[in-house]
Amino acid sequence: MEAIQEIHRRRWLIFFAVVLTTFINCVDGSSVNVALPSMADELGVTMAGVEWVVTAYTLVIICLIMVFGKLGDTIGKDRIFKLGILVFLAGSTICFLSGSYTMLLTGRIIEGIGSAATMANSQGIIVQTFPLHERGKALGLSGTSVALGSMVGPSIGGFIVSYFNWNAIFAMNIPVAALCLLLCSRYLPDMSTGKREKMDKSGALLFMAMILCVYGGVKLLQAGAAYYVYCLVIAIAALAFGMVFVRWERRHENAMLNLHLFENKLFAVSIFCAFLSFFAISGHNFIQPFYLQKVQMLDAAHTGLLMMAYSLTMCIVAPFSGQLSDKIGSEFLCFLGLCIITVALLILSTLGVDSSLVIFLVGSITMSFGMAMFQSPNTSLIMSTVGRENTGIAGSINGLARNLGMVFGISLSTVLLYNIMSGALGYTVMSYIEGEEQVFVTAMQWVYRFMALISAVGAVLTGLRWKNRKAAN
Repeated sequence: MEAIQEIHRRRWLIFFAVVLTTFINCVDGSSVNVALPSMADELGVTMAGVEWVVTAYTLVIICLIMVFGKLGDTIGKDRIFKLGILVFLAGSTICFLSGSYTMLLTGRIIEGIGSAATMANSQGIIVQTFPLHERGKALGLSGTSVALGSMVGPSIGGFIVSYFNWNAIFAMNIPVAALCLLLCSRYLPDMSTGKREKMDKSGALLFMAMILCVYGGVKLLQAGAAYYVYCLVIAIAALAFGMVFVRWERRHENAMLNLHLFENKLFAVSIFCAFLSFFAISGHNFIQPFYLQKVQMLDAAHTGLLMMAYSLTMCIVAPFSGQLSDKIGSEFLCFLGLCIITVALLILSTLGVDSSLVIFLVGSITMSFGMAMFQSPNTSLIMSTVGRENTGIAGSINGLARNLGMVFGISLSTVLLYNIMSGALGYTVMSYIEGEEQVFVTAMQWVYRFMALISAVGAVLTGLRWKNRKAAN
């Protein structure tokens, strides 16, 4: 009891150490997005190739986040969190020193391992640190750190790419990550549970195999109709791995994934909606630098400034939505947020070759407002449905849902983008084609419409959840 009271007294110091780590992770991710066109040109790779700089990082997180969440629940969230910072620091150093595409991808993979460890345990640390009546506020402010990182990242990335080499983007991670490690070593309390469970290695390997098969199939879709048979084979393999994984987890005493959590409908729906929300917005996050730089002919610095509009809105709205969820509940805010995201995507679907940047800003700001209204309340719902002993794995599943949404959102967006462009041009397209701005924009419009449909599905589900909760009360 005394230990818990001490944690509560130091909760804001602990919070700062955790969110600073989250902040630098977001700076890294958002600044890299701005630099993708420059990386593609300098390293001599296609748009589809440079996509791996983002997706390799995210894919590693997806494969490992539940492993680190389980480890956090057993040997201590603080230990895994600090280990994650150290690994992220090493990966950033490799990226900074990289002179080739292979070395850059290696560094990004190592960064992904570190981010998976911190991401898996950050929400659990916050939940265990703050009392129930402050939890929504804390999670909302944590969302603000995400927004701040995403806001600062594009501007810094745009500035660096304009005046320096893109490698310098990763240099800024090094001192900040070192400071994060120092702060966490000083203020993060011992959160070990005292229990020592054997790691579910077979479950982890089965899950990784399933994810890699699914993603491999999606990537082959980008290559065109000639590979559809291979996609089918891989899809069957993914299904087989998935069925074996579920069967194994149900029988394993110390399962990596506690499937009983999904018996709670509130938890299951909230996780699925988290997936849908990030699925819906991720295509925009990947496409927008190419639209602004290739179609609107803006330089990287101005692209970064325009992309800040999204993050600035998140920064303002996220704390408000978190506090509001503590007062009125989260269900309605989640429904409202996804409705707003759907409207924003429909606005962005009207962008053309000669469109005013005002339309882009209105769409981006509206999307950010909706995401801010949805994310913190939805996270609060997820974490409130589990016991203290499962906060690590619950946070991991939430992080997994978000990153799965981002990976598959980006991948399927580009599949749709390339297929429409290929159909219009009469040959297979795997990148932006100079001089074919109208073809790119037409394909982009269909991507936004598809993403609006995905968001609308999430809005319907959250609306039904809100209605059912009102009826129950």
